[in-house]
Amino acid sequence: MSTTLRGLLLMGAIGLATAAPATAQQTFFVAGYGGSFEQLMRKEVIPPFEARHGVRVEYVAGNSTDTLAKLQAQRANQQIDVAFLDDGPMYMAIQLGFCGTITGLPEDEIVPAARFAGDRAVGIGLVGTGLMYNTQYFRERGWAPPTSWTDLADPKYRRLIVIPPINNTYGLHTLVMFARLNGGGERAIEPGFQVMKDRINPNVLAYEPSPGKMTELFQSGQAALAVWGTGRVAAFAATGFPVDFVYPKEGTITLLAAVCPIAKQNASPQAQDFIRALVQPEVQAVLAAEFGFGPVSRRAPVDAAANPMLPVGERAAQLINVDWDVINPNRDAWTRRWNREVER
Repeated sequence: MSTTLRGLLLMGAIGLATAAPATAQQTFFVAGYGGSFEQLMRKEVIPPFEARHGVRVEYVAGNSTDTLAKLQAQRANQQIDVAFLDDGPMYMAIQLGFCGTITGLPEDEIVPAARFAGDRAVGIGLVGTGLMYNTQYFRERGWAPPTSWTDLADPKYRRLIVIPPINNTYGLHTLVMFARLNGGGERAIEPGFQVMKDRINPNVLAYEPSPGKMTELFQSGQAALAVWGTGRVAAFAATGFPVDFVYPKEGTITLLAAVCPIAKQNASPQAQDFIRALVQPEVQAVLAAEFGFGPVSRRAPVDAAANPMLPVGERAAQLINVDWDVINPNRDAWTRRWNREVER
């Protein structure tokens, strides 16, 4: 499949390029997720794109809030050409005017959930936020697999749980979910903070944003249970490590991984080609198989039975969407409170 993808991009099988290859090598800046996603981009997408356009791609790794902060810091002189962001930060990036318009999208082929107003961004994969656990660790102790968000409060997991911090979408989803399960929600976040402080925090080994460090904590046996996404867990499991993903019975929250071209003077037309390639069926199939993204292309050839963690079909239909219009104006205040009260 890897060779197929390289061939598709190198030979222009996507049929969407509008820009001629560069005559002199330029630097094309891509800001996006680290860890296994960065490895996939560097291995499968970037080399043929560089060869096609005669550019050198500089990949700047970071979580979504890191990337958004870079865009804000470079507002007067943007270097980044294309940015990957989770859906919440992407809404903020669009609102702040950082995203240009994507042209030539195969609109009829993309699921509605992946579309952003005005084509200022497009989703490249559906992810579910739920639970990851070490199947071998649980089996050796005779523990049943987790089934619920409330399992994170079980005292037997004391100092065995890893949750990303609130500046990471997975951590934010955890806070919102516990608010919802305890009489609140996005508009009434207090119950979420109370549960995190009083019932979850004693079990947390680390609030870890780095995908690499997350996997290290599991590989070293320090952690056995975590909040993470389907894509991350699928990629980790593909290495042979004994982990599985749980869709909690109360619901799994949608995380839409998205991409946008950065609005700036002399914006690179190659950004359009880069983005359009990512939503093509063949590329979507690779993102599903190798990174665990639920496809946003209706034509993506995906074997759901061979990829049991994927949010496809009924699992995708049952994903919960959070209200980013409420969350984003409150996120800075919630982050300060989290740092003061939860992650101390």
